[in-house]
Amino acid sequence: MNILLRSAKIIDSNSKFHNQKMDILIKNGVISDIGKKLALPANCKEIKLKNLHVSNGWFDTSVSLGEPGFEERENIQHGLEVAARSGFTKIALNPNTYPCIDNKSAVEFLIQKSSSSAVDLYPIANLTQGAQGKEMAELFDMKNSGAIAFGDYNKPVENANLLKIALLYAQNFDGMVISFPEDAGIGTHGFVNESENTTRLGLNSIPNLSEELQIARDLALLEYTGGKLHIPTISTSKSVQLIKEAKKKGLNISCSVAAHHIFLTDKEIQSFDTNFKVKPPLRSDKDVKSLIKGLKDGTIDMIVSDHNPIDIENKNVEFENGFFGTIGMETLFGSVRQKLEIEEIISCLTDKPKKRFDLPVSAIENDIKADLTLFDPDMEYVFEDKNILSKSKNSAFLGKSLKGKIYGIISNNKLVLS
Repeated sequence: MNILLRSAKIIDSNSKFHNQKMDILIKNGVISDIGKKLALPANCKEIKLKNLHVSNGWFDTSVSLGEPGFEERENIQHGLEVAARSGFTKIALNPNTYPCIDNKSAVEFLIQKSSSSAVDLYPIANLTQGAQGKEMAELFDMKNSGAIAFGDYNKPVENANLLKIALLYAQNFDGMVISFPEDAGIGTHGFVNESENTTRLGLNSIPNLSEELQIARDLALLEYTGGKLHIPTISTSKSVQLIKEAKKKGLNISCSVAAHHIFLTDKEIQSFDTNFKVKPPLRSDKDVKSLIKGLKDGTIDMIVSDHNPIDIENKNVEFENGFFGTIGMETLFGSVRQKLEIEEIISCLTDKPKKRFDLPVSAIENDIKADLTLFDPDMEYVFEDKNILSKSKNSAFLGKSLKGKIYGIISNNKLVLS
């Protein structure tokens, strides 16, 4: 596949072409030339797009798809197409499936299923057998089969000794443990943030304390054991402070924040729309400001979509009965673009997550494999049903004003345009 990108502004702090408008010639999936007004070779597709910006391919480290087990919500093939048209050349797939991803065969199934896609799929395997939180799964075998980390999606590790053993054991093969930040004993049966906004609604709440106690415990265990720990989708001010202090101590810790947690607040819950029912719950304005500050100062390492498709039967119900989760790949860039500068966003979608999950980090230079995201950072629009790419339609961003259009990706010698 031969492609010539015309007048593309390169956003890549690792490249000597950073912040320059250049033509980019790609031959057989490799960048062969970068320059001004390049000649169009024979048998080459020329791409001219309004306000075209190009960065290294984006990596979303928290994506759920339905397959295996919940294909009515989403399947791998279509989910990867959604990822590509949302700007992602790589995704880490959560073990939010049935059966669980708790053995090497399950990991190998996911890798084989996605092998022909433009998007690279990296499985996150379950930390415990059957995601039951009782017995550790076959971590070493799954690592050898391609799993890049281990955690039970949206489930806390309640047994502190189990987490301690996992952190110790995983050090033998440089494995990373993921621990969801929730103390299950606090806010049990809760649906929303504990605040003035939600107390008036009479809904059971999940207080900030639930998240912060778990993080404090996990950091204490990490300090005791060593090892590598990742805390996904933090949502409170104090969580940011706890992780900041842990990094100052030199602990091997990273964390992420979901796009909806820096774009939406718990005020949305007043509509009783189950699309706003997410875990952790939407928090206060104060928490949102702290999360944005944490991204800017480097405390928070990456932004994720926490994409979680849910079928209509489990969303179009009373708020208490609705499943947690929102789709988010389509809206990640457009929502966070309202809050952060372009280079801040790109760093949290490329270098930082790739380094943390031990994936190669490259620069947009000659003779480098083309792994690119194509986008316009300035187009403004209102997100509507017609903009949803996923099979499931449970988006918390419907009706919201977003900024930034995704044109597509070039990856694995394939071009995918929206």
